Amino acid sequence: MKHPRWDQDELTVGEVSARSGVAVSALHFYERQNLIHSRRTAGNQRRYRRDVLRRVALIRIAHRVGIPLAEVAEILALLPDNRTPTRADWQKISECWRARLEQRMRDLQQLRDDFTDCVGCGCLSIDRCKLANPNDILGEQGAGPRRLDGCDDACTPAVAGSAHA
Repeated sequence: MKHPRWDQDELTVGEVSARSGVAVSALHFYERQNLIHSRRTAGNQRRYRRDVLRRVALIRIAHRVGIPLAEVAEILALLPDNRTPTRADWQKISECWRARLEQRMRDLQQLRDDFTDCVGCGCLSIDRCKLANPNDILGEQGAGPRRLDGCDDACTPAVAGSAHA
């Protein structure tokens, strides 16, 4: 496919797909979700403003780090519709996600550090679970790996004597 000229104001869906690395069907989905917008030509073909490439890049990055599309839509709504976003606009968006991404990094580090001991939390089939979860007290908080779900603060007294605390 021929690359669009640098001074070309609008891109076809195929050009956006080629430039962004995102399938045409995904672009259509993003549009249905109001994450990106196009205008229609007289022949009913989609035309995207060039800045859609940055929006698609943001969507892909957010997806990669696990940010739900609903939150992506909220953030993209902060960008101006009537002009190309500036560096300051993008800075504002990055600040909105900074705390969330830092918390996610802490959660992933905890998962990495505690995965072996916590993957069976609540099952009582592993000898360490009896130390980290005596009498299955974490089971009262619900199913699943409770200690990796962020309930460490609530569980601290129960695990204070364990090697896992």
